[in-house]
Amino acid sequence: MSHKDLKEAFVSNLNGTSLLEISLGLSLAPLCLLCRGLLLVLYHLHCGKPLSSRKYSLLLDFLVLVSPLVFSCTVLSPVLFVVPAIIAAFCAGIFSKIYSQKRRETRVPFRQLVRDFQETCLDPEYIPAITVFRVYINVLTSISILAVDFPQYPRRYAKAETYGTGVMDFGVGAFIFGNALVCPEVRQKSNLTPSKFSSLARQFFSVWPLIFLGVGRLLCVKSIEYHEHTSEYGVHWNFFFTLAFVRLAASLLLAIFPKNKSWIVAINLAVLYQLILNSTSLKTFILHGSDGRDSRVGFLNANREGLLSLFGYLAIYMASVQVGLCLLKRRNSVKAWMKAVCFLLLTVLLLFLLLRVSQGYADPVSRRMANLSFCVWVLAHCLTFFVWLVVADLMLVFTKLLVKGARVPSCWNIVKSPHTSKKQETEAVPVGGEGICLISAINKNQLLFFLLGNVMTGAVNMLVDTIHSKTVFTLCILHLYMFFNCLIMYVLHIKNIVLKFW
Repeated sequence: MSHKDLKEAFVSNLNGTSLLEISLGLSLAPLCLLCRGLLLVLYHLHCGKPLSSRKYSLLLDFLVLVSPLVFSCTVLSPVLFVVPAIIAAFCAGIFSKIYSQKRRETRVPFRQLVRDFQETCLDPEYIPAITVFRVYINVLTSISILAVDFPQYPRRYAKAETYGTGVMDFGVGAFIFGNALVCPEVRQKSNLTPSKFSSLARQFFSVWPLIFLGVGRLLCVKSIEYHEHTSEYGVHWNFFFTLAFVRLAASLLLAIFPKNKSWIVAINLAVLYQLILNSTSLKTFILHGSDGRDSRVGFLNANREGLLSLFGYLAIYMASVQVGLCLLKRRNSVKAWMKAVCFLLLTVLLLFLLLRVSQGYADPVSRRMANLSFCVWVLAHCLTFFVWLVVADLMLVFTKLLVKGARVPSCWNIVKSPHTSKKQETEAVPVGGEGICLISAINKNQLLFFLLGNVMTGAVNMLVDTIHSKTVFTLCILHLYMFFNCLIMYVLHIKNIVLKFW
């Protein structure tokens, strides 16, 4: 076998991992976020001022927010079940230290602190968990697209061939979910909404960079004979095309149907597509081609996975629009968000029950077809991840109430806390944001971050024999790759440069 064939075989014929392992893995990022926030509050408590050094802020963010994820999907993957417990215990230790010190100073009963916490007013215009969700999906994707080519990345985390729930399978659907949360139809104010057709025209114009990147990736891959897994999207199709066409189709549907009924459209799309898969020869066509022998002759045959999975991804997008509308309802208190978390947890429970029924009576999860089970699975785990992030954020809000004036980037701004005068509020809440941080840096140039990760992944694969790399070398390469990518975003953020012109 040629080196290209070896690399293609290395990421082919895999079956994914368990739902439990993915759920535990999704708790890592929120725990890392909580840990970083608690460390910043502890620093403020001891030094009397926030961490202001940009160099140390970047180093802290990378070591706490990114590095644990690299280790968890490589050398720590055999003991992944204990990693969240270790980080949670570390967070508990930091919080205990902060609380014990502040309790000696204020002597306020814990029950009173909890009541004050529930009455705390938050900034209703900014929901940090949405930003953090989108950034972390980008970070996890960037790690995985390179790490999957190394033997230290477990094969069960890679994309499943036909059926299965791999970590990278989830990442594809989560990208769609994250894009829908902040789509124009969700963010538009009712009194500022333009005509549906002018909005649709803008959407057609806004996707040209994705189509351009899709064509560019296609030409590069074919010209240098880069290894590719054909059964992911097909011979000519790639994920950039999927993102572009799903967004266009969703904009068209949202111009026809009321956006607050998008969940009905999503259910009809997913169920109808599954019925067609089960009652016709469409499933056989996707898996085996028109001749039953994996033929790739003709454009539809060559790209059948990418083209037909659009129906499933579109259903995820439409359902995610409904989630976005629900999240952006005005909630300006901790108590309101605690109720929202309870509602989301009930929704997650319902989705997992529906997933069990769907897998038992319709079809197992298949990213390759983007079937009904895949859609339900992606939504269930995306909401689970989002709930983790909101809970971590609320815990940081509670900690900031203990240490007045503490700053935690990408965390909720406290608009008003109980028993606080207006002068104290002005002093405690920094005006104009929470300063420089890696999350806000990546958020400013998310498409560039994703593109840079793809380009650097290709460069590393051409320069390094990834399949036969040793563990220490693999960890060094992955850390250098992620740090360089993060550093570029950080520098652009400091200089207030946003590379977006469409």
